[in-house]
Amino acid sequence: MHKTQIIAMGGGGFSMEENPALDLYVLAQTRKRTPAVCFLATASGDADAYIEKFYAAFKSHPCRPTHLPLFRRTPDLKQVLLTQDVIYVGGGNTKSMLAVWRDWGLDAHLRQAWERGIVLGGASAGSICWFEHGVTDSIVGPLTALPCLGFLPGSNCPHYDSEPLRRPTFRKLVAGGMLPDGVAADDGVALHYIDGRLARVVSNRPRAKGYRVTRAGKRAVERRLATRYLGKK
Repeated sequence: MHKTQIIAMGGGGFSMEENPALDLYVLAQTRKRTPAVCFLATASGDADAYIEKFYAAFKSHPCRPTHLPLFRRTPDLKQVLLTQDVIYVGGGNTKSMLAVWRDWGLDAHLRQAWERGIVLGGASAGSICWFEHGVTDSIVGPLTALPCLGFLPGSNCPHYDSEPLRRPTFRKLVAGGMLPDGVAADDGVALHYIDGRLARVVSNRPRAKGYRVTRAGKRAVERRLATRYLGKK
């Protein structure tokens, strides 16, 4: 039986910073010298600049990068995804991304890839999509709760330290029962799930952390998670 892995970043990786620590951490989990890594930029509408930035970053790493387009001529989705070692999902509009994925049947292929031991991951939209629910800014106005793929239990909130409304909104939604108990991550933090359970939290920023947020009566309780810094101390 394959070990399942999901690495959900609160924000960071190649799309936000020059520090490659989180991306290298993702690649290392494959235990392969030159893993095949496929980028899904669906949430950005397959933005050319985003895809180019992915290649510019990953061509300098020990891997074989490619991407999967859904807004141009699209290849055999199952064949592409199931021959990868890493599937890396970018940020953008999570609600639209999930709608496109479901219309193409991509959600089923991603679950099959996950169950085969292919490492899934990503930042922002590429983080919350794997959980039962997430906090999203996909719609103009207040941040909202969004049903997601449900590969992982509970809820997720990215950008916990960098976007002022994320933390209070997540706590409010959990306290009010509009979201189940969940986890949050600062930018630069990755939540590494193995076989459906949170195995470790890592960061490429010295003070960035992960958090667990649970409902207690009519309030939310936030607990800081032990976070391993990937840089030099």
